[in-house]
Order: sequence, then structure tokens, then C-alpha cells
Amino acid sequence: MNPLFSTSQIGRYTLRNRLVMSPMTRSRADDDTGVPADATALYYAQRADAGLIITEGTYPSAMGKGYIRTPGIHSEAQIQAWKVITDAVHRKGGRIFLQLMHSGRISHPSLLPNGATPVAPSAIQPAGKSFTASGLQEFVLPRALTTDEVGAVIDEYRLATRHALEAGFDGVELHAASGYLPEQFLSSKTNQRTDLYGGSLANRARFILDVLSAMIAEAGSDRVGIKIAPEMNFNDISDAKPQETYAYLVEQLAPLNLAYLHVTLTKVEFDYHALLQPLFKGAYLHGGGLTQAAAQALITEGRADAVVFGSLYLANPDLAQRFLTNAPLNTPNRDTFFSPGPQGYIDYPTLEAAQ
Repeated sequence: MNPLFSTSQIGRYTLRNRLVMSPMTRSRADDDTGVPADATALYYAQRADAGLIITEGTYPSAMGKGYIRTPGIHSEAQIQAWKVITDAVHRKGGRIFLQLMHSGRISHPSLLPNGATPVAPSAIQPAGKSFTASGLQEFVLPRALTTDEVGAVIDEYRLATRHALEAGFDGVELHAASGYLPEQFLSSKTNQRTDLYGGSLANRARFILDVLSAMIAEAGSDRVGIKIAPEMNFNDISDAKPQETYAYLVEQLAPLNLAYLHVTLTKVEFDYHALLQPLFKGAYLHGGGLTQAAAQALITEGRADAVVFGSLYLANPDLAQRFLTNAPLNTPNRDTFFSPGPQGYIDYPTLEAAQ
């Protein structure tokens, strides 16, 4: 039997296979309202044969938006639009978690309410450019959150979790990777605070742990997961002692009894999977450029409980069926990853359509 098609326990859910669709920004939402596009229901329903879908990064509050045409989960219109999407996935027998993504300093005033300045743990300007409606714009100097404001942002995650459940999601994932706000607090390069959220490693990890606790208070620990990506160094972020930092963080996750730990590695020499999996007691999701053969080996050898696929799921809505029958795979079209409209979104052919 193909090990990818055995069942797997993720929190309170028994998944019908061990394939997970990775969270991937697709930039199809209404840019003014943050409401997912009508086609998004079909996009996710087409891929509902995954054991678990994790949605694209979704901002918990208006100040969390980081890119054009990305969706939110803070307004009633957004909640209702997501409800249509979760219903479509559930009708196909799928499971779907919402990824909560606050971009922090990786944003631009043109994306935020009333041209607000992006917020961050510390007022350190990132190198690079933001994707805005008028094209690429240099990142700006962010404003450091006060301690009271940090507490308010944590509460925004709590409310976003409540809204996700109202929208019918099976659970939520905290995006703590890719240089966004949680990783900005965790990493020594971007956190130069002197209050209880900065300085020591314990203080730098506190924001992530407090956010997870707030999410758990709404959903229960068995419906909350977290994504990390050590040394990805995306969006001008890095840490002085990443192995120590991530080992400490994952050790602190143990008492929370999370549904899963999702770890993605890209071009990293150190084997973080070998370091982190033994430290985590729940389901371990392994991601980062996997092939079918590599994924099967991970499951067979007990090095993952589920395996995460990104662009392959983007281009192959029936990826599970293709893996099951060793069928050829569609090639992802990178030119349409973030373009508006249906092309490269809901028009990748299934095996049945191709035949």
C-alpha cells in the first residue's frame, strides 16, 4: 500500500490521507474589501482530495495586510465569503484550516487603513520592496508597537480564530515564518525591544506563545497548528542563533498540545527536521520541495506524519489521484501565480479532463 494513503491523526481529525496542500498566496481577493473571489470556492474544492488544505495567508486585522489582493477574516463580508468556500470543501469530504498571517513590517502604507505606517516589534526598516497596486514600492520604516498594542494584536488573532470557526473552518494555523510579524518578534535581527517581548530568547518567543494561547482559547488546542521555516531568511530576516532559537520555541510548544507543527525548509544545510521532530509531541508536517518518492520515504521512515505540497497542488487539483496512479503531473505556470483572474487558478486540467 502507498503510505501516503494511510490515515493520519491531526489534532481531533482523522485525515483520509497524509497529503497536505500548502498555504500559498494567490492574490485573487478583492483588494478593497479583502473578500475572497467567487472562484476561490472552486479553487479549494478542486483540491479537496488532500487530507488537509491550509489556506493562503489571511490577515487577522486590516493592519495585518501585506500584499495586494490578499484576503482577510475580520469583517462580516469576509466571514460569509469564506463560509461559501469551507462549505464547498466539506461537500467534497475535505478538511480545511485557515492560515492567519499578520505581515507586520512587510507591508506598505498604501495597503493599510488611512495610509497607516506598518507596525513591527522594533522600528527597523526591511530591505526590499512591497507588492502594491501601483507596483513595487520600497518598504518603509515601521512603527514599533507599544506593549499595550502588542496585547491588542494578540487579541486580534483571538478574534480572527473565532471568525474562522464562524466561517466553518476546521481549524487555524499561525503563520510564524517568512519574515512576518511572529517571526519578527522571534528573531534577533528584527526584535530590539526592552520590554517583556524582547531581549532574552524567552521574551522574543513570548509573542508567538501568547498568540497561540489566544487562538487555543477560542478553538481548542486540537484545532490549532503553527508553521515555521528556520533560516528561510525571507523578507530580510535572520537570527543570530537559529538552532538554539527554534529548539527553544518548539520545546515551549509541547505543553500547548497543538494539532500539528508544520516545518518547511528551503536551501538550509542544517537538518532542522532531525532537531525539531523529537521535541514536538503532536503531528509533524514536513514541507519544502518534496517529490512523491521523497514524501513516501518520510512517512515510511516515521520522519513525518503528513507531507506538504505547494506548487504541485497548485498545478494538479487531483494530485492525490495522480500520486495514487503514478500519473504524469501538470507543470506549474509561475507567470500566473499571483495574477488576477481564473487563468492559472482554476483551469489546470484534471486527469479526467485531460483524457
